Amino acid sequence: MARELRCADLMPGCTFVAQGEDDSEVMKKTAEHARTVHKMLAISMGVEQKARAAIRAVQPGETRSRLPDSTG
Repeated sequence: MARELRCADLMPGCTFVAQGEDDSEVMKKTAEHARTVHKMLAISMGVEQKARAAIRAVQPGETRSRLPDSTG
């Protein structure tokens, strides 16, 4: 089952959604987004914990309006 994190859960107003097959893939995409779009040079332990807690399962066939993973 796919997993996702909506950046808006951590940064209100941001429409980025990272999706992946597991939490590690989602976190990798989220970290890249945080660096490039939010100019976060390093992600603190607290932010990482909040991000991991915000990851959720995506049900098969569930449609999401989202930006492509490579944009923010």
